[in-house]
Amino acid sequence: MTKDNIIIIGGYGHVGKIVCTELSEMFPGKVFAAGRSLERATAFSQQSNGKIRPLQLDIHEPIDPSILEQAKMIIMCLDQDNTTLVRTCLQHGVHYMDITANAAFLSQVEQCHQEARAYQVTALLSVGLAPGLTNLLALQATQLMDQTDELNISLMLGLGDQHGQAAIEWTVDQIHTDLEVIEQGRPVTRRSFTDGIVADFGVGVGRHRAYRFPFSDQQTLPRTLNIPTVSTRLCFDSRLTTRLLAGLRTIGILGLLRQPTVRDAVVRSFGKVHLGGNAVAVKVDAQGTRNGKETRVECRLRGHHQSDLTAKAAVFAALALYRSELPYGVFHMEQVFSWNRMRAWLGQQVDVDIQMNGQQV
Repeated sequence: MTKDNIIIIGGYGHVGKIVCTELSEMFPGKVFAAGRSLERATAFSQQSNGKIRPLQLDIHEPIDPSILEQAKMIIMCLDQDNTTLVRTCLQHGVHYMDITANAAFLSQVEQCHQEARAYQVTALLSVGLAPGLTNLLALQATQLMDQTDELNISLMLGLGDQHGQAAIEWTVDQIHTDLEVIEQGRPVTRRSFTDGIVADFGVGVGRHRAYRFPFSDQQTLPRTLNIPTVSTRLCFDSRLTTRLLAGLRTIGILGLLRQPTVRDAVVRSFGKVHLGGNAVAVKVDAQGTRNGKETRVECRLRGHHQSDLTAKAAVFAALALYRSELPYGVFHMEQVFSWNRMRAWLGQQVDVDIQMNGQQV
């Protein structure tokens, strides 16, 4: 029996659709858009003229072993709270890839490293924009120095962009939470959407004040790149909206988001009100030493459409995984790929500049 199918769970969602469409052009008939709604999966399949096939699959229910017998890889576009499905994939010899930004879940999957090695498969994590492209830019910054002491990542998203429902819900849910970060090698608790810093995203985007946000890269990078202090912050292209959210966080009103009716109303408003454009920007500021001298590296990435960039990074990683180019075990993007390889893949979709001590690299 040929084991060559690609199953994208959440494949008819906002990002999943893009991943399905791109992969189906390379592997027509081998790509399955999976999810709880067979109706939505079938409708999406019909739009692809059969290149994408529908599959009903609920991640909260045991997966049919016969599905995994013909699958080479599963790409997860939905959030999970345990590793049951991940381990099932590994035990059936199916490669696994996840685009989640949930640090607690990724930490659970990391514990499956030896199991993945034993079953001779790969689980690939931190795939997308943040985490994902941010991880690889962080890797590039560290490679330009002998030692990296501190890394600050800033991400700007366009409010006028089209965001998937799950992404909006996740963002709203994180605004009022506490988060754990690593400072001087030790875990400390900080409040989300506080402690703003000004990030210069460069030409066409400019300077924005970004605030702490619980993206998973700031928890994995201290381990994978051996950096004692890492933080990730978020802002929007609408400076007014960013300042408003930070102000509401300061006076405690954002705590109302814990109430379901308030939370649902805010989620709906984020989905309907478009106050900005579709720009996306990343800024990585790294401090350390090179040849015994204090050194500062700045990496900037600018593009458009968050979902497109997330999907583009995911397809890049999926191709390597499908072709079995990666070692067995559980890895984050920065452990198996280089920034230069990703940069070549992204091509003209992004504008990138990297500076060391103010000089272009």
